[in-house]
Amino acid sequence: MSLRILLTNDDGVDAPGLQVLLGIARQLSDDVWVVAPDGNQSGAGHRFTFGRELSLDKRGERTFAVRGGSPADCVVAGMTFVLGEEPADLVLSGVNNGQNLGDIMHCSGTVAGAREGALQGAFGIALSQAVNYSAGLDIDWTNAQKYGVDVIRSLIEQKGARDTYYNVNFPFCPPAEVSGIRVVPHQRFSRSPMRYYPSDNAGKFFVAIPDTPRPLDKEADFHLLTHGDSITVTPLTLRQTDVETAARLDGQLPFTSLR
Repeated sequence: MSLRILLTNDDGVDAPGLQVLLGIARQLSDDVWVVAPDGNQSGAGHRFTFGRELSLDKRGERTFAVRGGSPADCVVAGMTFVLGEEPADLVLSGVNNGQNLGDIMHCSGTVAGAREGALQGAFGIALSQAVNYSAGLDIDWTNAQKYGVDVIRSLIEQKGARDTYYNVNFPFCPPAEVSGIRVVPHQRFSRSPMRYYPSDNAGKFFVAIPDTPRPLDKEADFHLLTHGDSITVTPLTLRQTDVETAARLDGQLPFTSLR
């Protein structure tokens, strides 16, 4: 039976990376649907649009844009309305223009699309194509195009617990120099990379990532993607409970009356 696949992203329905993802998905199934934001939603994280009406614009056969919607909004609309009584088996989010690594994943709309797919009961995978920011912002999609299908197929074949979803990054090296696939943890930075960044306009500022916190773990995604030319795969879990701390604290916190 063919997979039913839902695609989304955070760069917008017209983004080149979504066309790359569409080409990948069509090699996996002939039942592919797109529900994506009508514009750029980078950094939106897992935001939902509560209290404000949204609308679906049909952009083509099986392709819809959500006006002002986040990636999470798009997956909800796709899984619970557009696809009717047959929600997707697989939700693919991306291909993002730029890497999603380390703690930056927490604000990533691309990763949130895969996470909401998993929360909705599908198999969720976020995919990003790395950019060499020190050399400019030009992006080459070749590695995502060349290796994307095989990576996704491999993950489906090795599918783990229902609460698991995946973050995949393709390196920016030439395809022949890709060193392989590494299943790795995400980089926990020593501090958040997010910083106040002054604008040239008086009284204005940006929230930006001016530099990468150090040190970097040589066995984590950030180092292995940028210095090891590896395709990095990071399994993530919907269960966010710190089980070890919960077990340690159980029965240890003193009861204090609120009266």
